[in-house]
Amino acid sequence: MIPILEKLSGFYNSYVLGILTIGYILGELGHYLIGVTSKQTAIELDYGDHACQQNNSMFNRHELTTQCGEVKNETSCYRLDMNGTGYCEWNYNGLGIDYQILAGPTFILVFTIAGVFMGFAADKYNRVKMLTVCTIIFGIAIFLQGTVKEYWHLVLLRMVMAAGESGCNPLATGIMSDIFPESKRALVMAIFNWGIYGGYGIAFPVGRYITKANLFNLGWRVCYLGAGVLTVVVAALTGTTLKEPVRKAIGDGDRVTASGKPISLWQVLKNPAMIMLMIAASIRHCGGMTFAYNADLYYNTYFPDVDLGWWLFAVTIGIGSVGVVVGGVVSDKIVAKMGIRSRAFVLALSQLIATLPAFGSVYFDPLWAMITLGLSYFFAEMWFGIVFAIVVEIVPLRVRSSTIGVFLFVMNNIGGNLPILVDPVAKILGYRGSIMIFYSGFYGISSILFLITCFLLEGKPKTETTVMEHESQQQKGHPDAVLNARPMHGHDNSVFSVDETMPPSNGRPAQLPQHLQMSSNGYEKSQSAHVPRHNGAESSRL
Repeated sequence: MIPILEKLSGFYNSYVLGILTIGYILGELGHYLIGVTSKQTAIELDYGDHACQQNNSMFNRHELTTQCGEVKNETSCYRLDMNGTGYCEWNYNGLGIDYQILAGPTFILVFTIAGVFMGFAADKYNRVKMLTVCTIIFGIAIFLQGTVKEYWHLVLLRMVMAAGESGCNPLATGIMSDIFPESKRALVMAIFNWGIYGGYGIAFPVGRYITKANLFNLGWRVCYLGAGVLTVVVAALTGTTLKEPVRKAIGDGDRVTASGKPISLWQVLKNPAMIMLMIAASIRHCGGMTFAYNADLYYNTYFPDVDLGWWLFAVTIGIGSVGVVVGGVVSDKIVAKMGIRSRAFVLALSQLIATLPAFGSVYFDPLWAMITLGLSYFFAEMWFGIVFAIVVEIVPLRVRSSTIGVFLFVMNNIGGNLPILVDPVAKILGYRGSIMIFYSGFYGISSILFLITCFLLEGKPKTETTVMEHESQQQKGHPDAVLNARPMHGHDNSVFSVDETMPPSNGRPAQLPQHLQMSSNGYEKSQSAHVPRHNGAESSRL
């Protein structure tokens, strides 16, 4: 660490949090920027669909006898005029299957696979050095996206960016878990993970207004060049001013089945409640990713004469962030004593409440669209924390990290790649209809699936006598039944004792991923806004 920072050691932890959070914000900015700049990018790189679009802001769409979007061919598009002045153009609209592939699959697939390896590497190697390298990689990739000449260049660079960003969350989470005390850790993790909403929200004004400013005659490219440079600067500060903290290990022990065998990952994954929860989470994740990748393009398509950049920025960062925090509070403070089933019920109810406003956000005119979007965001964004509070409570610690890794891998690959269907469905039902189905419609479907999950989970806590009788019956009738698996309710992590352990290496004790460690009182150390992290396999929780 640089000597001057030693003199400011009292502020060191806050400094670390700031550097890590800024790096995360920049990574998410690079991730979601394509959704805002896609039209301008498509015009230059020649990809996606053509459409008739309003190009003259001197006319209000309500004054036009024929909307540009109603015309389906180039000749008719240019014939539209008002008082002799044409107001439409036939050009790339930034949409199409090429865009959906660019925004979703190319990023998600690499992000999730690389994230698994990053998570395990974080337990063995210097996390600060690894984070520095990862930040440099995705920073350079973002910068180079501002220099591309072909569509495939952009695809390749987004894949490289995904590989680099995949290490950001697990590495940073591990570092923060070791330098902050338990009493501050939840707040610290909440601030850090706000970076998702920070990056996504900032993408709206950056992608819109910097592109329009056409600085140095570079248009949209300046957004990527600037973000890339800032990211490399943050990477340099990470590598030169942060130090690797001392790791905190936990003891070992194990949960076993009645036959004496350790509980397996397969036994956990084949649980009906886990299967249903995984399906429901994947559907909900698809709804969020559909809106994230299409929000700016959608509102530009239907309301070309209204500038909603700052509105989207405020709703995303302000209301979305509050929803995440409220979700954590509701999950831990209100329903924790009522059993796991009540968590799932709150989850189902919050998504149901969010569904109608979500429909409104793509049905109404701009003012009410933003009002209903804010209402929807508040309830919809509660989901992530509650989902993973349920996961960690129905999974024994020995296989918890593996289970979360599989859960996130499935959720991100299904939920992150399903939005590719937006384009073919839009060709049949229209863009608005397609967004309604995959965004707000999937909110509603996930609510139903979460409600079904309620009935597969335990209700109110049972007494210890009932639990002992239950274990006795398991041991007699099912030799592979899990012992010490008393019914788990609320956030009762005291039922867990260990997690997956690794063989000792270089004479050092086996250590658990930092974000999944437990304190001596049995509670999880990294209650990061009540959301566990694992293996970097997390995408935006939108």
